Amino acid sequence: MCGRFTLTADQDSFEDRFSLTGFDLGWVPSFNIAPTQEVLTVTNDGSENRPELMRWGLVPSWAKDPKIGDRMINARSETLTEKPSFRTAFKRRRCLIPADGFYEWKREGKAKKPMLITANPGGLFAFAGLWETWKQPDGSWLLTCAIITTSANEFMTSIHDRMPVILPREFEASWLDPEEQDTAMLSELLLPYDSDRMEGYEVSTLVNSPRNNFPGVIEPVATLF
Repeated sequence: MCGRFTLTADQDSFEDRFSLTGFDLGWVPSFNIAPTQEVLTVTNDGSENRPELMRWGLVPSWAKDPKIGDRMINARSETLTEKPSFRTAFKRRRCLIPADGFYEWKREGKAKKPMLITANPGGLFAFAGLWETWKQPDGSWLLTCAIITTSANEFMTSIHDRMPVILPREFEASWLDPEEQDTAMLSELLLPYDSDRMEGYEVSTLVNSPRNNFPGVIEPVATLF
């Protein structure tokens, strides 16, 4: 699964990385992004990539209560075409969710040690995401998203049996293309990331609280693996 991640790069860095121009969403570097918080996403309207702020936790358009999103932060790649909550978004509303790291908790006996995982190495990458719109009682629209997960690659197996789908850069345009609705083809993009391009290290339990959002959260307390 993926329950926390980081996006510490400045605006210029992800403008360049994701071909974005002329936007200012007020995003500031974040070291401990948690569910229900706003996250930066990238969508495509058929002509260009566009940044959007969305709440993490997908709320289907038919939901009666937005709190349903609190438990839909992840979507399993293997069942996207089966689950009513995700199948329409999989076909029509896909996004990238930029990150430069994500956290996972490794169980050792009764303890759970938080690990920070990076890729490429340590640079920006993109999770495969889905997004939805939900009409609020006041008539405004709530934008929400979920991160797609897949089975763990060799690197991740000692930490967890699942991992977020990190899209190789050459797959990103196809994933964002609003005209592409071949779910069989899209499913082929949702593979475990290359283990050789990932690394990680243990961080302090400061990360366990979403209230802790400062550079010290990502400082290593153990050597790279």
